[in-house]
Amino acid sequence: MGKRRKAREVALQFLYELDLNAEDDPAPREKEFWARHPLAEEARTFSETLVRGTKANQPKIDQLIAGCAEHWELERMAVVDRNILRMSVYELLWSQEVPPKVAINEAIEIAKKFGTKESSRFINGILDRIHKDLRPTS
Repeated sequence: MGKRRKAREVALQFLYELDLNAEDDPAPREKEFWARHPLAEEARTFSETLVRGTKANQPKIDQLIAGCAEHWELERMAVVDRNILRMSVYELLWSQEVPPKVAINEAIEIAKKFGTKESSRFINGILDRIHKDLRPTS
């Protein structure tokens, strides 16, 4: 497994934990979380960027997801799916170093590992729609 994939998986675990505890600020939990989930420095930096960026932009991210998830309220989505979507939308919108297709593919692969049988299709559909909606028309 690549360093970036591992970093994304650990970021998902942190976002999941924050979501379950209804916390917006990862800072109070960081020391304890990273003690339980040690990563190489580069991977940890990438993972921290994903967590902090996702949480800092969560209202806008949630608005985009809700607008593309027809007949699904954000609160009714599986916690894993919701946080994979949040992290991936953050990458699509704010990460210049990750191509959109890579961000979407990584989300699908992580959903296959951590989600339900339907998670990968559900996540692919929403991310594809968000990506198409945000792509500038030529």
